[in-house]
Amino acid sequence: MVHYRGAALKQKIKQDRDGNIGKNIREIRIARGIGQTELVRMLDLQGIPITRECLVKIERGIQHVQVQQLKAIKDELKTTYDELLK
Repeated sequence: MVHYRGAALKQKIKQDRDGNIGKNIREIRIARGIGQTELVRMLDLQGIPITRECLVKIERGIQHVQVQQLKAIKDELKTTYDELLK
Protein backbone atom coordinates (compact mmCIF):
# COMPACT_ATOMS: atom_id res chain seq x y z
CA MET A 1 0.00 0.00 0.00
CA VAL A 2 2.70 2.49 0.93
CA HIS A 3 4.44 1.88 -2.39
CA TYR A 4 1.23 2.62 -4.29
CA ARG A 5 0.63 5.76 -2.28
CA GLY A 6 4.13 7.04 -3.06
CA ALA A 7 3.69 6.22 -6.74
CA ALA A 8 0.40 8.11 -6.83
CA LEU A 9 2.08 11.22 -5.46
CA LYS A 10 4.60 11.15 -8.30
CA GLN A 11 1.95 11.13 -10.99
CA LYS A 12 1.99 14.17 -13.20
CA ILE A 13 -1.03 16.27 -13.99
CA LYS A 14 -1.12 17.21 -17.64
CA GLN A 15 -2.04 20.77 -18.45
CA ASP A 16 -4.01 21.60 -21.52
CA ARG A 17 -2.63 23.83 -24.27
CA ASP A 18 -3.75 26.94 -22.43
CA GLY A 19 -1.73 25.90 -19.38
CA ASN A 20 -4.59 26.80 -17.06
CA ILE A 21 -3.13 25.21 -13.91
CA GLY A 22 0.16 27.05 -14.30
CA LYS A 23 -1.59 30.30 -15.16
CA ASN A 24 -3.79 29.96 -12.10
CA ILE A 25 -0.80 29.20 -9.87
CA ARG A 26 0.94 32.31 -11.16
CA GLU A 27 -2.11 34.56 -10.72
CA ILE A 28 -2.78 33.35 -7.18
CA ARG A 29 0.91 33.59 -6.24
CA ILE A 30 1.11 37.18 -7.49
CA ALA A 31 -2.18 38.10 -5.79
CA ARG A 32 -0.71 36.81 -2.51
CA GLY A 33 2.45 38.90 -3.03
CA ILE A 34 4.68 35.81 -3.14
CA GLY A 35 7.66 35.72 -5.50
CA GLN A 36 8.74 32.59 -7.35
CA THR A 37 11.92 32.25 -5.29
CA GLU A 38 9.93 32.63 -2.06
CA LEU A 39 7.41 29.96 -3.11
CA VAL A 40 10.24 27.59 -4.02
CA ARG A 41 11.75 28.12 -0.54
CA MET A 42 8.37 27.51 1.09
CA LEU A 43 7.97 24.26 -0.87
CA ASP A 44 11.52 23.21 0.01
CA LEU A 45 10.64 23.57 3.71
CA GLN A 46 7.79 21.09 3.08
CA GLY A 47 10.28 18.66 1.55
CA ILE A 48 9.10 19.27 -2.02
CA PRO A 49 12.15 19.38 -4.28
CA ILE A 50 11.47 22.00 -6.94
CA THR A 51 13.65 24.61 -8.58
CA ARG A 52 12.66 28.10 -9.63
CA GLU A 53 13.20 27.03 -13.23
CA CYS A 54 10.76 24.16 -12.75
CA LEU A 55 8.18 26.53 -11.23
CA VAL A 56 8.59 28.90 -14.19
CA LYS A 57 7.94 26.03 -16.60
CA ILE A 58 4.89 24.89 -14.65
CA GLU A 59 3.48 28.43 -14.62
CA ARG A 60 4.03 28.73 -18.38
CA GLY A 61 2.33 25.38 -19.00
CA ILE A 62 5.53 23.89 -20.46
CA GLN A 63 6.04 21.31 -17.71
CA HIS A 64 3.53 19.02 -16.03
CA VAL A 65 3.01 19.50 -12.32
CA GLN A 66 3.32 16.50 -10.02
CA VAL A 67 0.51 15.69 -7.64
CA GLN A 68 2.72 16.26 -4.58
CA GLN A 69 3.87 19.62 -5.99
CA LEU A 70 0.30 20.73 -6.65
CA LYS A 71 -0.81 19.76 -3.15
CA ALA A 72 2.10 21.67 -1.59
CA ILE A 73 1.51 24.71 -3.82
CA LYS A 74 -2.17 24.67 -2.83
CA ASP A 75 -1.23 24.58 0.84
CA GLU A 76 1.40 27.32 0.62
CA LEU A 77 -0.81 29.63 -1.44
CA LYS A 78 -3.69 28.91 0.96
CA THR A 79 -6.06 28.23 -1.89
CA THR A 80 -8.26 25.39 -3.11
CA TYR A 81 -7.98 22.82 -5.87
CA ASP A 82 -11.04 24.44 -7.45
CA GLU A 83 -9.15 27.72 -7.81
CA LEU A 84 -6.04 26.00 -9.17
CA LEU A 85 -7.97 23.88 -11.68
CA LYS A 86 -10.54 26.39 -12.93
